Amino acid sequence: MGLRVVPFTLCMLLLGGSLAHAQVPGPRRKTAAVRVEQPPVLDGVLDDEAWKQATFTTDLIQKEPDQGLPATLRTEVAFVYDEDALYVGARMFSDSPADIETVMTRRDESGVAERLIVSLDTWHDRRTSYSFAVTAAGQRVDWFHPVDSEYERDFSFNPVWQARTRLTGEGWVAELRIPFSQLRFNDGDEQVWGLNLNRYVPRRNEDDFWVAVPRHVTGWSSWFGDLTGVRGVRPSRRLELLPYVAGDWQVNSGRNPRAGTPFDARRDYAGRVGGDAKVGLGPNLTLDATVNPDFGQLEADPAVVNLSAFETVFEERRPFFTEGAQLFTGNGPAYFYSRRIGASPRLLGDLQSQRDFVEAPRASTLWGAGKLTGRLASGLSVGALAAVTGHSFADVYDFDTSEEGRVKLEPFTGYGVVRVQQELGEGSMVGAMLTGVNRSLTTTGQGESLAFNLPRQAYTAGADASFRLGPGSEYALTAYAGGSYVSGTRDAMLRLQRSSARYYQRPDQTYATLNPEATSLSGYTAGATLERLSGRNWLWSVRGYAESPGFELNDVGRLQSADELTAEVSLTYRDTDPGRWLRGLEATLSLFNSLNYGGVRQSTSLSSTVNATLPNFWTAAVTATYLPRALSDVLTRGGPLMQTGQGVDVIAELANAFSATTRWSLEGKAWRYETGSHGYTVGGSLGVQPTRRLRLAVEPGLSRYTEEPQYVATVAGGRPETYGSRYVFGAVERRELFARLRVDFFVTPDLSVELYAEPFASSGRYSRFGELLQARGRALLRYGDENITRAEGQLRVVDATGTTFVVDDPDFNLRSLRSNLVVRWEFRPGSTLFFVWQQDRSNEQALGSVLEPDALGNSFSAPGSHTFAVKLAWWLPVN
Repeated sequence: MGLRVVPFTLCMLLLGGSLAHAQVPGPRRKTAAVRVEQPPVLDGVLDDEAWKQATFTTDLIQKEPDQGLPATLRTEVAFVYDEDALYVGARMFSDSPADIETVMTRRDESGVAERLIVSLDTWHDRRTSYSFAVTAAGQRVDWFHPVDSEYERDFSFNPVWQARTRLTGEGWVAELRIPFSQLRFNDGDEQVWGLNLNRYVPRRNEDDFWVAVPRHVTGWSSWFGDLTGVRGVRPSRRLELLPYVAGDWQVNSGRNPRAGTPFDARRDYAGRVGGDAKVGLGPNLTLDATVNPDFGQLEADPAVVNLSAFETVFEERRPFFTEGAQLFTGNGPAYFYSRRIGASPRLLGDLQSQRDFVEAPRASTLWGAGKLTGRLASGLSVGALAAVTGHSFADVYDFDTSEEGRVKLEPFTGYGVVRVQQELGEGSMVGAMLTGVNRSLTTTGQGESLAFNLPRQAYTAGADASFRLGPGSEYALTAYAGGSYVSGTRDAMLRLQRSSARYYQRPDQTYATLNPEATSLSGYTAGATLERLSGRNWLWSVRGYAESPGFELNDVGRLQSADELTAEVSLTYRDTDPGRWLRGLEATLSLFNSLNYGGVRQSTSLSSTVNATLPNFWTAAVTATYLPRALSDVLTRGGPLMQTGQGVDVIAELANAFSATTRWSLEGKAWRYETGSHGYTVGGSLGVQPTRRLRLAVEPGLSRYTEEPQYVATVAGGRPETYGSRYVFGAVERRELFARLRVDFFVTPDLSVELYAEPFASSGRYSRFGELLQARGRALLRYGDENITRAEGQLRVVDATGTTFVVDDPDFNLRSLRSNLVVRWEFRPGSTLFFVWQQDRSNEQALGSVLEPDALGNSFSAPGSHTFAVKLAWWLPVN
């Protein structure tokens, strides 16, 4: 070790005992990049003349396992650059080179491979940063830190960059090329960027940093050192094109869904073209555009059976919408939920319940979209998005009358989203957001239309602010407020008023009246949170928010229910160095309380969570929650208030060390309520790496429980105690079994074969039927099994007075298989060839129990479709 690094090492040794208690960063480290005329050859061998001119920085310190002590293995990193790119050269020395973990992983997954991470705060705002990671196997991973937090990472950041690695007799070497065109930074003669370096050594559970953020501190970019010496580099005004051509062929297996209809002869193959463009507008803004985008290579959403009144929310996977998504997210409600754009027609379920045969597209056609994103030198971040979807139609057929038709489900629709955010320094900011949706609700002469049941216009506006307070910015105050306005036909507004988000038709409430003549709906929201983010032991938060009954976001945002007044407090004890028996301990106690605008307490929960990290880096967590009785305004699906029962649920989780080659986790949940609901779910994951190129993973899950009372139907002819309607409930015995399977084989870091499959089985058997005895109670007037007859998918019920009525039989028994096989070859930087085979099978008339040994196997033989596709996307940078 040279004399030049001794002062820093001694300093770290002296500060080791106090580092764990630091709240603010100390003097900042610095290193310089060197400009070279001849860039190095990217081959993982640092023998170029450029690297002889560079100055290598060393002296990483541990965050794990021994915080504040010098790294046990030497790491050397240097930076050079030319007019086009920043180059990073690194030597990672090892005392046992043969044991270096070199397993391969999927793109943007580092797995358990040893890796080097270079993080750059190119705006030098001490708040955001880009991270570029390369594993010893040569796999690239990248992400963006949208806020000053080490563990808040946005993996939608997908720049085009290169890396090469090589194993040596002393360890391994990495060489990175990061084009300046893939970074955003302020214009200036000399750049000063925040910098951090991180080397992770799994076999030692060692995490080494150039600048280590103490475990008890919430921070990241604010602690960085500085990279200097980058001169004469200007932000890129680039143009990148990514055109694609694709074709697919669909084959039905099992029954033909069109058999016996006039649509049987339709072709099942198609071709399409489209593409993306990325244009630099000035030094700080980027315009992204997509025309006829194709997402056929993405994994399908998991299968679910949803018996609640609220929609299932799925993760966004489409690259156009995931990249830069943090610029459209602020404090407060989800004003923008990108999966609304190009989603499955939302009225498809209504149509399917009315017609014998319905064939409709799975998603609305996304004609095109554009997105403007960036950050100005003043600290103002901008995100603006516009998208257009086309008309969606369904073909219908009536087997009794042989009548065919065409129904319009979605009209031509335009979407707009704008968010601006101004940084105020020290992690504080203010922001504002606007969204708008406009639908072209006109007759087209192509059959009947359900589209008039959708709003014609929907607008939202919101403002929010976040302030970091106190020494080291250990406190945070956030606040937000916003409003919504929706207009359209009377049918559309009536549908919104009666939706599960508000249930204006409830007969026992007076503060929000159902108005059949209304042609608009408006509402507001507001909230605030005060919390302590960093501290040696004690953290806390206080939060409250309100959503008025008329608040509505679901045209381009996401809102489960409005009509809420909510308060929440939590207190956390945390010890990041508790002693020889634990590596970390955290215990949280929280109280949540929610009322509606009528002052009725809808729910209360008191929960306690304990998280622990063991000396071997295993993690364990237990959460216990007590829910007292309350009055629910959603259980009767628009009927009167109904009492909920008190109960307890417990969740336990256990996982082995993140560094283990074989990764596993276990999770279980059990609950019991006085209403009769009880049961359990168990699940887990197992990932093994038989060879460095092959990765196998399975995530099984099993649920077995009884949910009581479970809503079945609302029927006219009820008693005065329930306002003249019958609210029919039952007890449903649920059984669910699934396994998410992954097999990944890597020929090279850029050529992979990836298989995802999810066999799924679920059943529900209803019994103990009855109707709500009186409003604000939970007792049911039972019908008795002898008074219920099941036939042809219906329940015929005779009540105590001899009155007969009929409801649909709610029993179900489902088998499903969704799978995706993708061959992915990035044959040149940014250009990719895909070969895809997708399966989508389901059977809603499966026999037998879900828990039988062959339940999941039956899903492989269920009828469904196969889709084969080829896609070629070519990245064309234009200087």
